[in-house]
Amino acid sequence: MWTHRFIPAGALALVLISGCGAAGSPATSAPGPTSPSATPTATGTATATGSPIPVPGAAAALENAYVEVINRVLRSIVQINTSDGLGSGVVYDNDGHIVTNAHVVGNSKTFQVTLATGGSPRTARLVASFPLGDLAVIKVDNASGLAPATFGDSSKSKVGQIVLAMGNPLGFSGSVTNGIISATGRTITEPQEQGSPGATITNAIQTSAAINPGNSGGALVNLAGEVIGIPTLAATDPQLGGGAAEGIGFAIPSNTAKDVADQIIKNGQVVNTRRAALGVRVNTVVGRDNQPAGVGVFEAVPGGPAAKAGIRAGDIITAVNGTPTPTSQALLEVLATLKPGDRVKVDVRRPDGSATSVNVTLDELKEG
Repeated sequence: MWTHRFIPAGALALVLISGCGAAGSPATSAPGPTSPSATPTATGTATATGSPIPVPGAAAALENAYVEVINRVLRSIVQINTSDGLGSGVVYDNDGHIVTNAHVVGNSKTFQVTLATGGSPRTARLVASFPLGDLAVIKVDNASGLAPATFGDSSKSKVGQIVLAMGNPLGFSGSVTNGIISATGRTITEPQEQGSPGATITNAIQTSAAINPGNSGGALVNLAGEVIGIPTLAATDPQLGGGAAEGIGFAIPSNTAKDVADQIIKNGQVVNTRRAALGVRVNTVVGRDNQPAGVGVFEAVPGGPAAKAGIRAGDIITAVNGTPTPTSQALLEVLATLKPGDRVKVDVRRPDGSATSVNVTLDELKEG
């Protein structure tokens, strides 16, 4: 199960778990000892030594790397406010273009953008949204002082690399969490929600860095200071009542984000989705045991790849290239790993119960 990392308007309330505090203020921990290091005196009390503990060389180098990367990249992170909530964005160029998630912008056309480093909000407008890939580009009216981020090559990302997630989790502007790349090459399908059609993301980067509501559209950064992903969603655990599954977050790879952003900035829209299409309209078929039994075709688009290969309304698609497709989501996930022009074998069960296989040359998936 997945959940977007976007904060709906009015969804966040901060409360103290114990003790007292100002209403609406984040909880703070109670005062502790005056020093983490103390020595007993003859009377049994303790006094602070005042001596700093030396940091080992390797740890100091890592700490300095964190500080340097954060100082360099955080100035490129923005908070995006819409009428429905808030999310994050990454400054893409000197012209004021900002990359974010499609589900962050939702149906809004104008936004208030605030730099993580502070300053007055700036008005921005939507350039274009690409819901199929859950990406969007907005543009601020006043681009002065913006610092574009450096986007790295996400194909070079490796499991075990240290990464930092930067954004506005829970509305805390300019927050940073750390972790590692836990896996690469994931294919995940987002939940269908208002403002999100349930995009299927390929080559997603899985990370242990905490991804909380408000992180959507921010940056997943390596220690070279390069943006290698756009944090988008996190796993939830049904056994925890849908609560977040700690340490399992996902980011859209930077190579995908760059491709989409460049197309939108140049053409005003995505002209090449790079997604494969079978050319069918489908729904999930349930068997006699009430379990998903395949993907029922209720229309084969005339002149489309499936129709040309002999797939017709009433057929049930059960596998593509040997991968079972018990649900329409499973079919989408298989197609998301393929490219336009690929020739695939599609297993089909006919209305009379007979089974057959056909070869289909896939087309390009169009927006809408």
